[in-house]
Amino acid sequence: MAAGSPNPCDARLAAYAACDARSRGRRHPEPSPNYRGEFQRDRDRIIHSAAFRRLEYKTQVFVNHEGDLFRTRLTHSIEVAQIARSIARAMGLNEDLSEAIALAHDLGHTPFGHAGQDALNACMQDYGGFEHNLQSLRVVDELEERYAGFRGLNLTFEAREGILKHCSQPNARGLGEIGERFLNGRQPSLEAQLTNLADEIAYNSHDVDDGLRAGLIDIEQLADIALFGKPYAEVCRQHPQLPERRVIHEVVRRIINAQVVDLIETSQARLAEARPADIDAVRAEEQPLITFSEAMRSQNLELKRFLREHLYRHYRVHRMSAKARRVIRALFEAFHEDLRLLPDEARGHAQRLGEQGEAGRARAVADYIAGMTDRYAIAEYERVFNPKELT
Repeated sequence: MAAGSPNPCDARLAAYAACDARSRGRRHPEPSPNYRGEFQRDRDRIIHSAAFRRLEYKTQVFVNHEGDLFRTRLTHSIEVAQIARSIARAMGLNEDLSEAIALAHDLGHTPFGHAGQDALNACMQDYGGFEHNLQSLRVVDELEERYAGFRGLNLTFEAREGILKHCSQPNARGLGEIGERFLNGRQPSLEAQLTNLADEIAYNSHDVDDGLRAGLIDIEQLADIALFGKPYAEVCRQHPQLPERRVIHEVVRRIINAQVVDLIETSQARLAEARPADIDAVRAEEQPLITFSEAMRSQNLELKRFLREHLYRHYRVHRMSAKARRVIRALFEAFHEDLRLLPDEARGHAQRLGEQGEAGRARAVADYIAGMTDRYAIAEYERVFNPKELT
């Protein structure tokens, strides 16, 4: 079957797209849904999950209470889903699957952003470590409790494959078929590949917006960064009287558009060259087929380096990160030492996993902490360590 020809189970899709009728199924077999596809069901289950709702109060870069207009993990996930759907539609790929992966990709993230993840990983070093991407899979496979017939959300293989963007070989060996591609050097679906890069487009572009709004970086610094400087000069030339806030919005919009267009056009050229017959041929490729051009990859890297140096390492962000690490570390040590400090449901989970040994006990504590929102983690810290808080 030629690349680009219709998909036999959905004529709207390219031959190499994922499609519901050829899904590799769910861990627990279920009847097919009525009036919606398998990947729509995945998307709907993610939206209705407790973990998805908690993303509203989890840090992207700025702690939630620092301002109402900064991105949270929830708004970031919605923005990734919008970008992913646009790319999927333009390329004849499965929009529903792309959206489901996008909405679920951060479900396992800790409170306080990457600082929280780093702190929890340090606490878990003797017990297998902690990685939010693997935790997102753990959330949808085990930790969500909504359905009578199974634990987790029982998502399709394709959605779970996309959620697990990267994984160490030791961890992959314990994940069955979902971990095989990391052991055998295979690729995920094109929908998983594009959503991974949609995530990158969203957080780079929107961290610029939030960083400027917070006053941690300024336009003069960014003007020398190619991905920002070129559209900024164009907007100023075309709209010389435009207020600065609207200039920034317009520039960020153009940054996103430039990356999306480059990704689509570069990936379409690679697909035309590779001519994968179907999704299995995509998985057999040595390298991803969804990619930026070399020029855009270089510009992305330049922007990432700028953000790392001037935004993520800014002293105000570092202060927040240092506080976050102390909160996470203190909570982990207290709960791990004395399970009686945990609420009833979390304590029961820890006791069950504790039957597997010390690593199981630690994993249960990590599950509890990773599920916290920023404000809940701060409140728990006060309840556990503040003598004035006796409940």
